Amino acid sequence: MPGENLTRVEAQERAALIRTHSYDVTLDLTRGSETFLSTTTVRFSAEAGASTFIDAITRTVHSVTLNGAELDPAQVSDGVRIQLDGLAAENELTVVADAIYTNTGEGLHRFVDPVDGEVYLYSQFEVPDSRRMFAVFEQPDLKAEFTFTVTAPAHWVVVSNSPTPQPVDAGDDAKTWSFPATSRISSYITALIAGPYDSVHSELTSSDGRTIPLGVYTRKSLSEYLDADYIFDKTREGFAFYEEKFDYAYPFEKYDQLFVPEFNAGAMENAGAVTFTETYVFRSKVTDAIKERRVVTILHELAHMWFGDLVTMKWWNDLWLNESFAEYASTLATAEATEWTEAWTTFAAMEKSWAYKQDQLPSTHPIVATINDLEDVQVNFDGITYAKGASVLKQLVAWVGQDDFLAGVAKYFKKHEHSNTELRDLLVELEATSGRDLTDWAAKWLETAGVNTLRPEIAVDADGTITSFAVLQTAAADYPTIRPHRLAIGFYNLVDGALVREHRLELDVDGERTEVAELVGQKRPALVLLNDDDLAYAKIRLDEDSLAVAIEHLAKIESPLARSLVWGAAWDATRDAETPASDYVRLVLGNIATETESTTIRTTLSQLALAAGSYVAPERQQATAEEAASALWALAQQAEAGSDAQFQFVKFFAALASTDEHLAAIAALRDGSTTLPGLTVDTDLAWELLIALVAGGAAGQDEIAAALAADNTANGAQFAAQASASIPTLEGKQAAWDSVFATDSAPNAIVRYTGLGFQRAADKSVLAAFVAPYFEALQGVWESRSYKIAEYLVAGMYPAPLANAELRDATRAWLDANQEPAALRRLVVENLAGVERAIAAQERDAQ
Repeated sequence: MPGENLTRVEAQERAALIRTHSYDVTLDLTRGSETFLSTTTVRFSAEAGASTFIDAITRTVHSVTLNGAELDPAQVSDGVRIQLDGLAAENELTVVADAIYTNTGEGLHRFVDPVDGEVYLYSQFEVPDSRRMFAVFEQPDLKAEFTFTVTAPAHWVVVSNSPTPQPVDAGDDAKTWSFPATSRISSYITALIAGPYDSVHSELTSSDGRTIPLGVYTRKSLSEYLDADYIFDKTREGFAFYEEKFDYAYPFEKYDQLFVPEFNAGAMENAGAVTFTETYVFRSKVTDAIKERRVVTILHELAHMWFGDLVTMKWWNDLWLNESFAEYASTLATAEATEWTEAWTTFAAMEKSWAYKQDQLPSTHPIVATINDLEDVQVNFDGITYAKGASVLKQLVAWVGQDDFLAGVAKYFKKHEHSNTELRDLLVELEATSGRDLTDWAAKWLETAGVNTLRPEIAVDADGTITSFAVLQTAAADYPTIRPHRLAIGFYNLVDGALVREHRLELDVDGERTEVAELVGQKRPALVLLNDDDLAYAKIRLDEDSLAVAIEHLAKIESPLARSLVWGAAWDATRDAETPASDYVRLVLGNIATETESTTIRTTLSQLALAAGSYVAPERQQATAEEAASALWALAQQAEAGSDAQFQFVKFFAALASTDEHLAAIAALRDGSTTLPGLTVDTDLAWELLIALVAGGAAGQDEIAAALAADNTANGAQFAAQASASIPTLEGKQAAWDSVFATDSAPNAIVRYTGLGFQRAADKSVLAAFVAPYFEALQGVWESRSYKIAEYLVAGMYPAPLANAELRDATRAWLDANQEPAALRRLVVENLAGVERAIAAQERDAQ
């Protein structure tokens, strides 16, 4: 990573000197497995006589020609940048270089399918990695037209941002594809996907009457599982929704969606050529939560075609706005344009819980973060960027009104099409359509960090009539901002066995105390729910009486969204060590059986596992985990046949299983001697059950090898890596450690899955041996690995399950001794925060 950074000051200076016009990029992908030939001709204006540089991460630069003059590559290139001096008013630069394929999911990623030996390529350029494929002024505000010409094996398919042309013969069993120029876009949303992909095609009619070709692509060995028709249906629903709400026709010529292997993210918004993780191609049964998340992701990336691709931020400090808008818009579209009508419940259960967690870390930051360089972007690409930003946009929509918000967005697209903007450009349009001055709102919500907590304060007389009602607002000591909130208060009572809302009040809350006179004189309900409908971004607490009702009757709350808010409030109080983790475990096990929303189940069971394994007092953790696993197995046996709940109870039972009885049940389920009505133990579930057996010491390398032989696929290899790393012995953990630290050849997906297995340990003491080696390795990893691989190692191989004072103290000691680099420190600080929170929760549980 050293030497590859770019500072904001450098970007501003470069943007002041030059204006880019066009790139002609010619790539030869037939030259072997390590490098490809990249020839770039870029045309740009400049301040005459000025000097600047172009970005190009290369193995070898063969030639650099500036305005007809040959420059000595040895003098002007260091493998990361090429220095350009004595520029003319109009310039033409040609760079010929060998660029490097990666296996890290950054730049041009190369993957070999173990099923058939076929090679598949795809690009991933956000944030700074188009420079790994061609020479480029790598910053979002230097937009240009891009023309790609690609020579590749004749049997391949080649896809880019522009419509795919008919290829011409290039000899030696190769063909050349010459793509038409793109519109003016930023380099990070250019794309190249190449290989023998299978595809399905369709089309739709845009609101301006154009026919938009649609394509869905996946590897040949996965194509039998591709449900293209459903993906096309959701895409059409998204197109219709966005074109109406944005009042702007789709801005590109075609729309391809490509599911690619070993992808680091959920998806990437390349203009007209969106890439997705191929885990969204379902070869085995998945939860409804995953099915819904795929729809949200499809609509998230589609929203980016307008917000991010058509109009792009000037610098990465506004990356949050790109991602937050797409997350908000995709949830809105999912709820209003698809069958997933409870999308806002999903948002509350998953996105907001992520946001609250991220916002309480020592590394939290304002939504509008200070981004001094590319490393700042990488570490701030987080739950604040996505989830808190989207939550705050939802609050803004409640503040200004949805119709006025969308009208302002539509004006923003028209005014700034094909250009770059800053946050203020959007706020100007929202102020114009809503009539609200957003200066104070933006300062308090976007320029400060931390999450507020809201509590009701209720007084009643002898017959239960409310005599006073106030909303109290507090802030963390380190982030003391008190903010304005638009929220609703719901009154819930038991009616015919259900807890239903009988009154709702929407109001503005500001200051440390907000009196709510409108509720005085009403009968106190069974349950008072602050932030009903989840308009505001804030942690909520239930008053004592409401909490007792919620715990007793949580399953009877009629509204899925209200249930999600109560689940969330209970978890927040547990994480904050206000209530014992053991109480949360009992709450979950007593109420989860009747929960209907898949994402709420998934989130809640994940939190159950963390509470049982790390937040309960250490002396009770083993017994609690055993109790939880046994309860989940009982729930799985009692659940509706073939239901999503049954499936999730089995999966989380496997994740928590530890006793001989548990392992025997899992082995029987896996080999078919025990069955559950409606449950099929398919390929992926069989792997999860095997991993549970390995982690419990009831299976080992022989069983892993047999399973991999039966599933010799990329998915199989990843599961096998996780299983091997789950072996619960010191020797097993050491082998997993060596497989990612002692060699740098493992691809990104294998590194990530190895971390998942490494952290799995029923007897956590086996991980104690890795505390010192972990800290000894950190600086070397950061210096020698790509950012994403380093992140996977720093986070995934941290022995977090120990969650004890020894790990805390060792982490603090490393931080005291290592003040740089800041990006690495942040990852370690976040690791430490998890341990400190666990210790605090353990101490509370022990009281």
